[in-house]
Formats: sequence, C-alpha cells, structure tokens
Amino acid sequence: MKSFTKFSLRFAAYLVVIGYLLADLFLFNGPLNRRLAASRPDSETSIAADKANGVVARVFGYKITRTQLDRAIHERLFLEGTSISDLPPSQKKLVEYAALGELIDHELMRVKVKVNTKILEVSDEEIDARLELFAKKFSTRSELETAIKSQGFNNIEDFRNRIAGRIQQEKYVALRVTPLITVSEEEISKFYEDYKEDLKAPERIRARHIFISTLGTPPDQAKQKLETALTQIQNGFKTFNELALDLSEDQASKKLGGDLGWMSRARIPADFANAVFQLEKNKPSLIQTKLGCHIVELTDQTPAEIPTLEAVHDKIKDAISVTKRHQAVDDFRASLREFEKKKIDIYHDQLAP
Repeated sequence: MKSFTKFSLRFAAYLVVIGYLLADLFLFNGPLNRRLAASRPDSETSIAADKANGVVARVFGYKITRTQLDRAIHERLFLEGTSISDLPPSQKKLVEYAALGELIDHELMRVKVKVNTKILEVSDEEIDARLELFAKKFSTRSELETAIKSQGFNNIEDFRNRIAGRIQQEKYVALRVTPLITVSEEEISKFYEDYKEDLKAPERIRARHIFISTLGTPPDQAKQKLETALTQIQNGFKTFNELALDLSEDQASKKLGGDLGWMSRARIPADFANAVFQLEKNKPSLIQTKLGCHIVELTDQTPAEIPTLEAVHDKIKDAISVTKRHQAVDDFRASLREFEKKKIDIYHDQLAP
C-alpha cells in the first residue's frame, strides 16, 4: 500500500511539472517560454546579439560577419586593381551589396554541394591548375604566400581547400544549367546576319623590310645607305634576303629575310601603315617613319571581306553559348536565392547607407 502511495505521489508530481511546462509554453509567457523565444535565431534578442558581434547576414543559420564581408570586398577589388578607398560612396554601396550577394550565394551553394559531394569530385590536378593560374600574378612564392595570408588563409593548404570548394560549386552550377543551354541553327544564322559587318576581316598585307634606325644613325646617312641597297636590289646585284641579313637593324626579322608576316592597319604604327598599304606588290620602295628608314616590299595582300557563315559557324555558336551560360548562371543563382529566401536574413542597417 505504501509503495502504491509513493507511486501515486510521484506520478502526480510529474503531472504537475508537465502541466506547468505546458502552461508556460502555450498558455502564458512564462520564463521558459521567454528563454526559448530569446534563443530563436529570428528573435529580437538573437538579432541584437548578432549585430553586436558584427554579423551582417545569416544563411541557413550560418553567420556572415563584417570581417568576412570586408575581406570579400577587398578580394573583389584586389582582382580589379583598386581598393575601397578609391571609390565614391555610391559605388561603395554597390560593391558592398555585390560582395555580400556572392557570400550568400557561396553559402547557399555550400549547402547544396554538401548533399551532392559524391558526384562533384575535384581532382588534385584541377586544384593545381587553378592555383598555378592564380600564382602567375606574383613574382615569387613568398609574394604568393603573403597575398594568401592577407586574405585570411593560414597557409597554401587552406587556400587549396577554398579552391576545391569553389570548383565544386562551379561543377554544381554547371550540372544544373548545362542541360538548359542549347543553340539552334536559326540563332546562329540570325547572329550572323545581324553582326556580319562586325565580323568582317580587315584588309591585310604581308611585307618584308630592311630597316635602319635614325635614333643612332643620322637620317641622311641612313637614307643614303638604303638608297644604295635599293639600287643593288633593283639591278640584281644582291638579293633582298642578303641585304636584310647584312644591313637591317630589326633583329626579329633580319634572319627571316626581313619578313614581317601578315599585318592589318590596326597592328602596326600609323605612319608605317599609311606608307606600306599604298605600295605596289613586289616593288621594293624606300619609306621614312618616325623610327627610321626602311626598304619595304609588299609580297602579298588580301582585301577586307566578310567571312562566310560556314567559316565562322562554330565561333558564333560558342559566343552564343557563353552568353547563354552567363545568363543561365545568373538566373539559377537568383532563383536559388528566391527559393531559399526564408533561410536568408540580411541586416541592412549594418551595411553602407
């Protein structure tokens, strides 16, 4: 009997405790309910604590801090060769929100990639290639390591992990958008008709020259020397190749018989182009430029012409594909952010006004 009484009392006590907890949580705003409410990420208390700790946004509960945002801004501008102090206030705001958008996208992608890791493997070779491309911006290994540490990475290995993560995200995006990218023959034809004037190949010439600089030789002396050489060529006493090797000060072409290869007007100095493009084919002539004196022979010439559709078909297809891919990636990121907007919180009052 005593055992039954103790059990009854204990059971009653449990009921009282459970009843109090239920009442605290659902009937009145008791201390437990207040504490639980304050601990929720979207509560005023949690948000105030986030802001006090320098948090500017949250994605799936992950906190993006002011330090991370500043680092992202610095990295973004560093690649463009500028800094935040160089920008006007209106531009600073745009850059800040753009950098924050990238951080938010990065976290959204990180969550998505995490559940697709097995199909998004990244090889050491891929990481090495990306790291090598980045390392070309620096003269020494020491400069590279200093730059990496300035971005918040402890060492090269940490940076490699970041690169691997970025490649995984790129693969995830490609996995989603590549099936959506198609280029029809009609699109290729329309592009060709709309832009074929822009595709026009410029007039080109091929020429060879014998050159004497007037920077180290008096102009009259250089001209006289080449006039004598031109007479020797015209009378067949010496060949163009022989005189180029003997006289020309253009070290890049003299061993090639003075051959300059194919040239368009845009690729050579204006004073040289204006003279050379007026020459008769296979008739060596003496011309003067700012750099010196030349004997120049025009050896071949092609007029400006619009290429056929067949000739530029694949290039047009690639160009349209790249444009569509960029748009598809932007659309995918925007749709992902819209789909997960309830999981994203941005504290706008912590950002530039």
